[in-house]
Amino acid sequence: MSNNPAITTILILFANPASTPRLRLDEEARKIDEVFRRSNNRERFILEIKYAVRARDLFQAILDYQPQIVHVSGHCAGEDGILLEDDWGQPTVLNTDALIEAFSTNGVECVVLNACFSQAQANAISQCVNYAIGINREIGDKVAIDFATGFYEVFADLQDVESAFELACSRLINDGEHLTPVLKKRMLQ
Repeated sequence: MSNNPAITTILILFANPASTPRLRLDEEARKIDEVFRRSNNRERFILEIKYAVRARDLFQAILDYQPQIVHVSGHCAGEDGILLEDDWGQPTVLNTDALIEAFSTNGVECVVLNACFSQAQANAISQCVNYAIGINREIGDKVAIDFATGFYEVFADLQDVESAFELACSRLINDGEHLTPVLKKRMLQ
């Protein structure tokens, strides 16, 4: 029996295609990275960050890193899927079926979709992962960054996904956004 605690790999994927509103993804990445560097439990986490993500990058990164948590920040195409980049940096939609395929067989336990109107994808993804977090309306950079930072601050303290979600939402009360993030849990059959 090993005394080594389990290592959790977190894959952060950012996409902000040309011709879409600019997002402060660099600030979100900096703050998330800072959370784990300051954590007393930093040796229990591997953080991988990728920018300008294309669909094939998402699939390849999941295969390469075999993360337990995948965090996707950028823009969403509502019910159609999430926006990633094509080879020329322009927006392209990764549809919900492709998202389900990406997360269904690779050991991913939690997906955080930190993008406006990503609740539909979270609902669908929750069929194949234990937890899926989406956003139910349009949000600004400040709220997205505050939510992500709050979530990982609690998670890095070795709390579970549900506790991290609840406490991250509580950080948004003053902004009136505490009901904007939505947690979906897989229904066990």
